[in-house]
Amino acid sequence: VQLQASGGGLVQPGGSLRLSCAASGSIERIASMGWYRQAPGKERELVARIGRSGITNYTDSVKGRFIISGDTAQKMVNLQMSTLEPEDTAVYFCYVVDYLLVHYWGQGTLVTVSS
Repeated sequence: VQLQASGGGLVQPGGSLRLSCAASGSIERIASMGWYRQAPGKERELVARIGRSGITNYTDSVKGRFIISGDTAQKMVNLQMSTLEPEDTAVYFCYVVDYLLVHYWGQGTLVTVSS
């Protein structure tokens, strides 16, 4: 199984980016999908997740600015990021969890918010 993330880059504060992640290979019954991020010198944190039922969760700092969407059948998860702040600068990792709680990870995509 491979997860391919894309969409990172350099954006000015207040700008927007859309991250996409597509999984290939066989994944038995996806339970949830989402995005983590890791900023320099900080621990990895969960940014957003979406369950098989469509229920979403966000870390407080991105609520109202980020929107996660996904399709478990297509094995794709996206993260629409708006009103970006310098504090959002990080490497973003997509992940998929199956019903056996096996985690699959993407390679990470760098988001830099700077003027």
